[in-house]
Amino acid sequence: MFAVCAITLLFLMSLSHSAPLDCKDLVQPLAQADPRHYEGRWAMIASSLKIIKPERPVVPFSVPYADSLRIDFYNSTYTQADRNGDRNLTGNFVHTSCQDCLLMRLNVESGKRQHFYLFSRRRQLEQKEMEEFRAQVKCLNMPSPAVMDPTKELCPQETAGDPAAN
Repeated sequence: MFAVCAITLLFLMSLSHSAPLDCKDLVQPLAQADPRHYEGRWAMIASSLKIIKPERPVVPFSVPYADSLRIDFYNSTYTQADRNGDRNLTGNFVHTSCQDCLLMRLNVESGKRQHFYLFSRRRQLEQKEMEEFRAQVKCLNMPSPAVMDPTKELCPQETAGDPAAN
């Protein structure tokens, strides 16, 4: 009888180790971000958008050009405001198990919209990495993410000396 109880206990312990992380761990902001990690070129892999409190009915609009932005980084927090001060977004980098990924959560205009972006140096992630992102989106009560097609080409990178880039 003791052997049966011991085997059952070991089985239950192994299940607990393979259980998914809880939401608190999945959406944990990075405590300290290394700015050098974020340099270079990144491809957007997936994103989710949640409109919490629309100011007015959604209609087609044009985005005016802002010629001055203020961007502040502190630890893992990102803040951006345009020159006129009528748009503000804050965000943070979120922990991910993907080693070459960047996960960013943004709150736009005091939480009226939430954005959640997954970037990577690779064009296609492993299934477990995508499952983690989907679980994070679910923890934030956001809509299912839009996933980019990894077979489509990215825009060519422009260089400053390239006359075709002007």
